[in-house]
Amino acid sequence: MLDPAGGGTPSTHPALRHCVALLRLHLASPSLAAAKQLHARALRAGVPPSHPLLAKHLLFHLAALRAPPLRYAVAILTRILPDPDPFSLNTVLRIAASSPRPRVALALHARRLAPPDTHTYPPLLQACARLLSLRDGERIHAEAAKNGFATLVFVKNSLVHLYGTCGLFESAHRVFDEIPVRERNLVSWNSMLNGFAANGRPNEVLTVFREMIDVDFTPDGFTMVSVLTACAEIGALALGRRVHIYLAKVGLVGNSHVGNALIDLYAKCGSVDDAWKVFEEMGMGRTVVSWTSLIVGLAVNGFGKEALELFGVMEKEKLVPTEITMVGVLYACSHCGLVDDGFMYFDRMKEEYGITPRIEHLGCMVDLLGRAGKVEKAYDYIVTMPLEPNAVVWRTLLGACAMHKKMELGEAAWARLVELDPGHSGDYVLLSNLYAAVGRWADVHVLRKTMVKDGVRKNPGRSLVELRNSVYEFVMGDRSHPESEQIYKMLAQIAERLRREGYIPRTSNVLADIEEEEKETALNYHSERLAIAFALLKSLPSTPIRIVKNLRVCGDCHTAIKLISKIYDREIIVRDRTRFHHFKGGSCSCKDYW
Repeated sequence: MLDPAGGGTPSTHPALRHCVALLRLHLASPSLAAAKQLHARALRAGVPPSHPLLAKHLLFHLAALRAPPLRYAVAILTRILPDPDPFSLNTVLRIAASSPRPRVALALHARRLAPPDTHTYPPLLQACARLLSLRDGERIHAEAAKNGFATLVFVKNSLVHLYGTCGLFESAHRVFDEIPVRERNLVSWNSMLNGFAANGRPNEVLTVFREMIDVDFTPDGFTMVSVLTACAEIGALALGRRVHIYLAKVGLVGNSHVGNALIDLYAKCGSVDDAWKVFEEMGMGRTVVSWTSLIVGLAVNGFGKEALELFGVMEKEKLVPTEITMVGVLYACSHCGLVDDGFMYFDRMKEEYGITPRIEHLGCMVDLLGRAGKVEKAYDYIVTMPLEPNAVVWRTLLGACAMHKKMELGEAAWARLVELDPGHSGDYVLLSNLYAAVGRWADVHVLRKTMVKDGVRKNPGRSLVELRNSVYEFVMGDRSHPESEQIYKMLAQIAERLRREGYIPRTSNVLADIEEEEKETALNYHSERLAIAFALLKSLPSTPIRIVKNLRVCGDCHTAIKLISKIYDREIIVRDRTRFHHFKGGSCSCKDYW
């Protein structure tokens, strides 16, 4: 941080010199009360309110506070108008950019109160990033380039952060590439990594991290959180464990952010025991985020009752749950069929913790009722909820209607989805599931023709499997893998052994008007089955197989994988779009309630 005294000539006013000295002395432990007392003392001693040196030191002191008071800072700045020095203005810009009202920074800049300098543009770009205002950000970028400041590394770092936050990965990477490698600092690397991690681009995170290690740049806790998030996203457990070992070597395991990211990693890779172990080892370093990460992790892995027990322990520790904690608790109730408990926790969330229900909480309640077969009550809940139901809520109802064959309510949900989110391929699939479940194949055919006519394309099923530190991707019916011939031979062998176990394909899961034999073939070539066949070929016996799928596992594959886990004596962990399924010995952790 810059020294506001700079190299200028100090004022000869003794009271001013005394107050400035005390303000500088208090910088080690800044205090708003101390700043106001010294400000008042200077004014009572006759120092003019518009004295620029007093303003500089006061603003510098305020900027060092954990939560700088924006209104007070702006009031100090206005005392030295119309000619504030760039340092004072930049300090207020920095305070505004990190405040709950970042737009104030842009408004002050628009008044052109002082000429911009090297420290003007980073807080302005930070404000644009927090506002997700790409248009303002591009305007500030153009201005910085025009004034010759866009080549500075800390301006470029801010630009990388802005474009990454706004989802413009190519622009962020282009600016990052413009920074010479020798000039890149930790903020440069972390801005690029965080931009990719926060927007679901895990492969790019790992690529940039490898570049960082190749140039011998030492990562910090924020770096490793991005890397762990990427490993969790693609289910790369082996790689995540290697990162965990590295963290222990460099002494970053004690970092609470890193610990929380490790809990999230292991939970999202289906390794609940490891998540528990990290949680226990954090000890006094555990935060509400740590408890929440494990509660949510247990819930999505199918250990709903354990999640609720952990929440009970959290309450005994007198920790206050967050909105996200309660989403995890309600999710646990939903996937265990605990309807009464779900409503009890929902009421306690409002009454005991003062958490106003958000659409995510209300959606959990719709899911809770729908999964339990109370579809009519779920519909009534939607039409009377205090917030306007969004497409996700109606989609949840449509899924419940398909599950429980509620035709009339399903078509009502579909009508709302057409209004709120037209062209969403998943909605067409859910309605097709509903039509197929009640045997209305003519309607399935019409719906498919409508999809083709309207250009709606179903997302292809994709499954990832990690073997020996490499991640392999499979798509339904894919033959691009160099070992496809062996994979399909293995699929044929699996199909034969399934038949001997009494498996009968559920061809109703194939939403097309084709022959039964073709439907059976289509089911056998689903992406998760290709991934499992490859893993059976390439992994050691008895080792768990971990699959990450982008779509929900279909009912037929769920039945088949249960039998495969028994036939081949393998634990198979499948993470689909909504939850985990731990298959072992012919059963699943979801107990077929999913």
